[in-house]
Amino acid sequence: MASTSTSLIPLRGHGRKASFSSSPAKTALKKALRFSFSSRSSVVICVKSSSGAVKYNEVVVDEEMDKIRRLQNGSDVRGVALEGEKGRTVDLTPPAVEAIAESFGEWIIKALQKERGRPVEDVTVSLGKDPRISGASLSVAVFAGLARAGCLTFDLGLATTPACFMSTLLPPFAYDASIMMTASHLPYTRNGLKFFTKKGGLTSPEVEEICDKAAHKYANRLTKVSTMLNSPPKKVDFMRAYAKHLRDIIKERVNHPIHYDTPLKGFQIILNAGNGSGGFFTWDVLDQLGADTFGSLHLNPDGMFPNHIPNPEDKTAMALTRAAVLENTADLGIVFDTDVDRSGVVDNNGNPINGDKLIALMSAVVLKEHPGTTIVTDARTSMELTRFITDRGGHHCLYRVGYRNVIDKGVHLNQDGVETHLMMETSGHGALKENYFLDDGAYMVVKIIIEMVRMRLEGSDEGIGSLIKDLEEPLESIELRMNIISEPKYAKARGREVIEAFRSYIEEGQLKGWALDACGDCWVSEGCLVDSNDSPAAIDAHMYRAKVSNEKNEEIGWVHIRQSIHNPNIAINMQSSVPGGCQLMTKVFRDKFLMVSGMGKTLDFSQVDKYARLGKMG
Repeated sequence: MASTSTSLIPLRGHGRKASFSSSPAKTALKKALRFSFSSRSSVVICVKSSSGAVKYNEVVVDEEMDKIRRLQNGSDVRGVALEGEKGRTVDLTPPAVEAIAESFGEWIIKALQKERGRPVEDVTVSLGKDPRISGASLSVAVFAGLARAGCLTFDLGLATTPACFMSTLLPPFAYDASIMMTASHLPYTRNGLKFFTKKGGLTSPEVEEICDKAAHKYANRLTKVSTMLNSPPKKVDFMRAYAKHLRDIIKERVNHPIHYDTPLKGFQIILNAGNGSGGFFTWDVLDQLGADTFGSLHLNPDGMFPNHIPNPEDKTAMALTRAAVLENTADLGIVFDTDVDRSGVVDNNGNPINGDKLIALMSAVVLKEHPGTTIVTDARTSMELTRFITDRGGHHCLYRVGYRNVIDKGVHLNQDGVETHLMMETSGHGALKENYFLDDGAYMVVKIIIEMVRMRLEGSDEGIGSLIKDLEEPLESIELRMNIISEPKYAKARGREVIEAFRSYIEEGQLKGWALDACGDCWVSEGCLVDSNDSPAAIDAHMYRAKVSNEKNEEIGWVHIRQSIHNPNIAINMQSSVPGGCQLMTKVFRDKFLMVSGMGKTLDFSQVDKYARLGKMG
């Protein structure tokens, strides 16, 4: 009898699907795929044909698993929940959400058992949602998944992201964990999940672990239909308690000498909620504190967002708010995003305050309370903002783009003994040490309102805009986008290749006058403290910043390139201190990098090309 030798062929997460010529081979494959395995492990499949000869084939991880893993969006989960986006298919389905929620529930139970050193019972999890029209069906899936994991569930109904976190802390609620269902400012067709424990939001590695477990569950379930709820979750009116929490903060810190309970009496404040979850702030906070809110906009929740994108960066949102402030001679305008973890404001003169201006305003307020503190921002902020902060005795730490990166940097600095009270990204995400390091648009506005009232009590007739009147703006500033030409599942890898090639080109001296900014591991230098964190968490996206000098070795500006975590594209931010500097840097980027390196073949860089030729977006 002839001997038969068997080779082992590893099963990997990416590769060519095997084809089997015989039905016994297919049967063997089906049996093998019943076992769960991690994307990082190798599984060996050895298939014997009917003729007795052994054939070897490399088999890829089931595509069903990749569907779930691709839903991870940094420290969140996001996807397309409804048809309607050209070129995008629905991937955030009820079965997918159920698997993720079940895995989160199991993760929470395991974490609590490890923390307490004993088995746990009656683990409680709350769920809030923004007004998106996909919220109802996906909520059922979340509750079903949590029930499968053995958790007790509580329905907060229409809520905000900061409120969901606070539901884990404020008595008598104090749930073990919470989920917010939202896709922030993204179109009505999208939705997503944000996860919280009493310690704050989950990190990207933690969400990756949860999605990996969910991928196994989803791929091994024969029926992709969400479980029906055996019993509905308990409904609670948490937003009433959360609004009282915000009112109490304003009353206590203003401590008005005449009307303590109505410290906003005599102020007109206009809120633009963008038909998101933020309308409560008008009737449950501002009105209750005595403010006149006549002229407020789009307060009623509408998941189709019919008026404009709920986003403090949106030009329409800010323009409408500005017009309402001027028409009503209001003292302040407020713009929230959909789930109220971001905000922007308009001062009494109609000046929009967002981006660098909002960071400057919050820095001015925080530095009054905590002289000499460090303020962390992302690496797209201007050199003028650095001067603004340092002129007031503060320290400016520039760090990676991504609000979780910025917040986590502040947490690490405080742990290392560097007092850091404010962390803000240019998108409007902002967190304060005093508020559990939570990115909370409502709390930011509360701080601004308190300062506005204090200024009037001190005899000032100027609005909050006067606090940033000496902030200079960069001479030129531009953001360009390049779409990645690839199947969605390969887009991140392609984007990473482009960005790493950009780094290599600079390090090899192929872009004359360009040099990587570097400080510790954060790749920016202006005002940045040395990164003393020995074990930084995985970053959400690849990014680098380069300073650019002319032939005379005079610095003319900087270029920041990063991979979007929301969409398959690459963003390029530029600022320049000389006229025409941004167009010049764009031409070099196009001609000396994209065209020469060949990376332009994998990108739609028409916007870059147009700006290089015309010096303008249109």
